[in-house]
Amino acid sequence: MRIGELIEAKRPFVSLEFFPPKEREAWAGFFDVVERLLPVRPLFVSVTYGAGGSTHAHTLEIVSRLKTAYGLEPMAHLTCVGASREKIRGFLDGLAAAGVDNVLALRGDPPKGQEQFVPDSEDFQHASDLVAFIRREYPALAIGVAGYPECHPEAPSARADLDFLRQKIALGGDFTVTQLFFDNDCYFAFVDKVRGMGITVPIVPGVLPVMSLASVKRLSSLCGASLPPAYLAALEAADAAGGPAAVAEVGIAHARKQAQDLIDRGAPGVHLYTLNKAEAVLSIVSGLTM
Repeated sequence: MRIGELIEAKRPFVSLEFFPPKEREAWAGFFDVVERLLPVRPLFVSVTYGAGGSTHAHTLEIVSRLKTAYGLEPMAHLTCVGASREKIRGFLDGLAAAGVDNVLALRGDPPKGQEQFVPDSEDFQHASDLVAFIRREYPALAIGVAGYPECHPEAPSARADLDFLRQKIALGGDFTVTQLFFDNDCYFAFVDKVRGMGITVPIVPGVLPVMSLASVKRLSSLCGASLPPAYLAALEAADAAGGPAAVAEVGIAHARKQAQDLIDRGAPGVHLYTLNKAEAVLSIVSGLTM
C-alpha cells in the first residue's frame, strides 16, 4: 500500500528505519532485530543505504524480504549517488516486481572521503530530479521526500530550503519524513512554515535515540541538527559518569519523551531511526501512550 494512504488511515503511528549491514554475513543478525521489532507493528519500515550508497545492492533484496517474509510495508531509499537512468530504472523495476509500493527519493550524501556532493549524472543532480523521474515513469509508486526542520546544511538559506521542499512536493512527493532533531519546537515551527506555503502533505517527524556521545556530535555537525544545551550537558554528564551505557540510557529516555510530546501535540506519527538496536526501540515504544 502507498504510505500516504496508510498515514491518513491510521494516526498516530510508529514507523521504523533500518540500516542494512555492509556484509551479508551480518544479515542473520539484522533480521533477528527485525523479528524482535515485529510486535511494534510499525505502519511502515524504511531501508537506507550505507554512506555514499555503499549498501545500494542490498536494499532491493532486503525490502523485498521485509514485505514477503515479514508482512511489513517497506519503503526503499533511493539516492542520486552513482545514479544513471539505467541503474534507476533497474532498481525501480525491481521494486515493482517485488510489490514494493514506496520509495524515499534523496540526493544522498557524498561517498566516504569526499567532502562535497558531486553528481554522477546530469540527469540526477538533486532529489527533485529523482522525484520528477519516478512520478513520470513509475506513477504507481508513492514517493517520500526529506524535510529539514533546522535547514539543510548546504542550503543557501532557510527560505531556499523550504522552496526546495515545495518543488519536490510539486513534482510528485506524497509525504515528507524529516531529518532528525532534538527539540520538538523546531519540528512544529517547521510544520507551520510548510503549511503557510500551502503544502498539505503529511510531515512525519524523525526521532533518533542517542546511543553514543561521539557519534551524535559528529552526526549533528553533518546534518545540521542542534543539540539543546541542557540535553548535551546531560549526555556529557552521563558519559563522564557511566560511559556509553549511561549515555544510551539518557538518549533513550529523551527519545521516548520526545516521541510522546510529538504525538500529544498532533504529529501524525513518529519515525524512529532504529540504528538496528531492538532494545532501544522497544524501550521507547513500550513507554508511549498512543
